[in-house]
Amino acid sequence: MLDLPSILNLSGGPVGLFIGSFLASTLLPGGSEAMLVWELQQHPDQAILLCSVATLGNTLGGLSSWLIGWWLGRRYPGRGLSNERQRLALKRVTHYGSPILLLSWLPVIGDPLCLAAGWSGVRLLPATLFIGLGKALRYGALAGAMGSLG
Repeated sequence: MLDLPSILNLSGGPVGLFIGSFLASTLLPGGSEAMLVWELQQHPDQAILLCSVATLGNTLGGLSSWLIGWWLGRRYPGRGLSNERQRLALKRVTHYGSPILLLSWLPVIGDPLCLAAGWSGVRLLPATLFIGLGKALRYGALAGAMGSLG
């Protein structure tokens, strides 16, 4: 009989890291850095793979927030964003443009930035580029600080 959780290693490994990184980058709370540190300690020889998986999951999570903002902006064009953090994020995205999404990895402000970028009409390709680059730099710096890269 196939033991799917064992095959996918949902309690950890790359698939667990991907899921955790995705969820941590949505509007849900979570910390993918701790998961990455754990995986790097268990598998230091897989640093590039693990950083790539965490970056992909976290970027797709950020893009899910972008997509929610994009949908809300089209569904309710006459309404503003609902809370102060979202309004402040919209102001920042409007002022700085898509490069502000390099900061999407930051706790507290990152998710509202992605949501505001979708709401304000930042195109998908620049959003993906800047969200992914910011998240990759964060995970790379974390792995580098642990001595796993290099």
